Amino acid sequence: MKLGVGWVAPMIFGLWLSCSERAVAESGELSVLTFGIVPQQASEKLARDWVPLMGLLSNAVGQQIRFATAPNIPEFERRLSLGTYDIAYMNPYHFITVGQEAGYRALVRQKNHQLRGIIVVSSDLRFESVSELAEHSIAFPAPMAFAATLITRSHLNTQAPGYKTTFVNSHDSVYRGVADGLFAAGGGIVRTLQDLDPDIQSKLEVLWLSPGYTSHAIATHPRVSDEARSQLVSAFLAVGDSESGRSLLSAIGMSGFQPADDSDWDDVRQLDIGKR
Repeated sequence: MKLGVGWVAPMIFGLWLSCSERAVAESGELSVLTFGIVPQQASEKLARDWVPLMGLLSNAVGQQIRFATAPNIPEFERRLSLGTYDIAYMNPYHFITVGQEAGYRALVRQKNHQLRGIIVVSSDLRFESVSELAEHSIAFPAPMAFAATLITRSHLNTQAPGYKTTFVNSHDSVYRGVADGLFAAGGGIVRTLQDLDPDIQSKLEVLWLSPGYTSHAIATHPRVSDEARSQLVSAFLAVGDSESGRSLLSAIGMSGFQPADDSDWDDVRQLDIGKR
């Protein structure tokens, strides 16, 4: 019997959760940390890529870390504002707005990496410049997606006035919509494009690449103690020290983590993008 891809993530999660619960029971530690991942991609793919890393982190800190996401980016924003997640991986704009309003504190971020927005077009349409997108329909993942929406729209507003905006909930939906000819162009980021199915990726071209900004934050809610934060930082930094850890990092498109401070995102604050 063949199992569809939708079965893969739940099976991985179930096996990891069972092992984690046994370890927790043996140690007498009953606390669970919920780690929310911004849903830039399908939840099955996010779980498949992130759950093994969370298992490694759980073992390192001796505390169960449970994967969580949301059905779409606006719902993730709502849950973030309510402090639903103990730990959250969020875009820079989420961090400096709803994240910090809910009290989240920076923990770590992707090592030696800057976030760049992109505008992609179908390789068949042969747009030569962003200005040619005026009056065309363009897809974006969500209103508050930082590089994929806010940065790309800021550029489009000056270079291609009159374009039509559609929000489609995830980066993958943007890319698929452009590849299928539903939209003339779409906003995304370099990492999610590189992580795309090669067959779809081959149908797309990058028309514009933004300057770089401090990338996504991994931050903790105030209910996470300073002691737990210190353990988590050590665990994140150690992931890249082993071959198995580097393999897990590769699955999420990263090479490692570095400690983060709230001021790291001052470059994003200086853009003075009003909350929308």
